[in-house]
Amino acid sequence: MADVRAKLKLAELEVFPASGRVVRMTSAVVEADGPDLSVGDHCEIIPAAKNAVPVRARVVAVSDAGIRLAPFHSVAGLRLGDRVMAASRGRSASTGNNFAGRAINALGEPIDGEGPIAGSSGAKAPLPVLERASPSRPLATGIRVLDGLLTVGHGQRMGIFAAAGVGKSRLVEQISRQSQCDRVVVCLVGERGREVEAFWQDIKVAPRRDRFTVVAATSDELAPMRVQAVEQALALTEFWREQGEDVLLIVDSVTRYAMALREIGLLGGEPPTLRSYTPNIFRELPIIVERCGAQRGKGTITAFFTVLSENDDVDDPLVEVVKSLLDGHVVLSRRLAQAGHFPAVDIARSVSRLFDKLVDRAQSSAASQCRMFLARYEESRILIESGMYRAGTDRELDTAIAARSAVNAFSQQGSEEFVKPDRTREELLVLVPGGAMR
Repeated sequence: MADVRAKLKLAELEVFPASGRVVRMTSAVVEADGPDLSVGDHCEIIPAAKNAVPVRARVVAVSDAGIRLAPFHSVAGLRLGDRVMAASRGRSASTGNNFAGRAINALGEPIDGEGPIAGSSGAKAPLPVLERASPSRPLATGIRVLDGLLTVGHGQRMGIFAAAGVGKSRLVEQISRQSQCDRVVVCLVGERGREVEAFWQDIKVAPRRDRFTVVAATSDELAPMRVQAVEQALALTEFWREQGEDVLLIVDSVTRYAMALREIGLLGGEPPTLRSYTPNIFRELPIIVERCGAQRGKGTITAFFTVLSENDDVDDPLVEVVKSLLDGHVVLSRRLAQAGHFPAVDIARSVSRLFDKLVDRAQSSAASQCRMFLARYEESRILIESGMYRAGTDRELDTAIAARSAVNAFSQQGSEEFVKPDRTREELLVLVPGGAMR
């Protein structure tokens, strides 16, 4: 009989606590003595006050004393002793076809005023390495400089590197609106509220609004919300890729995502490194990049990640790390933007690493010629613009000077203009004058 009682007591013993209590709190972090969770898991802090709304939080550190939480919302109204419970769907994001044509926040909740969204949830395992296929089909963006000189394939991961005020948002909007794909998921991280609203108003009147989903975490929201926005966007793109669809993902911007990760890393006690970046940034960036791409026998996720830079020549470790992870990058130039040249793509500093695999030999050769023209001109820019160069001195430089204006005209385009890839290719081939400089 004694053995039976002992067994019953052991069965009742809560080895892994399902809940805990708040023991310490600041404006940015909450500490609790449970429940037993892992770093990255989500939980809910339930205020003792009647009719109070639970506050969702992310676990950022675990110790023998308990867990440290970064709340998704303000801690106003929380008190010591409030109960902490594991969230019903853990860290998984919401997915489903009902998210098509909607604007949501980082937790999958609608922000468009059009009613609740019925979705499903469930964490998806990363694709095995050999199920990640190389892009083999060009993505038509309708933008000459991209389709002609920096061709992107379905499933490619590209970066857009730009300082403030050089037309990044304008280019991102044009890519999202014109790209020929089944779905478009736009993740706005740390953006101004008015820009989110303006973008959504444009989507609402788009011919195929059901292609678009906007996931937004504005600049006034806490770091966990800005990080979760990217998780939510990726979950949706993976859901549609699994169904065999071609999905375009735009994350604007990776820089603000990294800043949010830094806040979370510091809250979790991680040491700051170069430029105060915490180690979790360099752990998470490869993960989000590798979650994109083509899945063998199914769909694709083509991703554009925007990266903010202080100026054209900044030596930023974040910029270099992102460049090393991606399949190419588009660099926007302040000099071109100030000259009214849009999109302000610096062709010489931009590259698509899969370009030669996605286009034929004629287009590849023509693009190489255009790059040589621009590189040759840049080498002698000071001499040319100061008037010290005399025409006829260097035949190759004369050819580059003559071709430069045509290349610049080719690479300029209105934000509402769509050019078919076939026409872009034809116009590009015309730019190469009879094999000069070959």
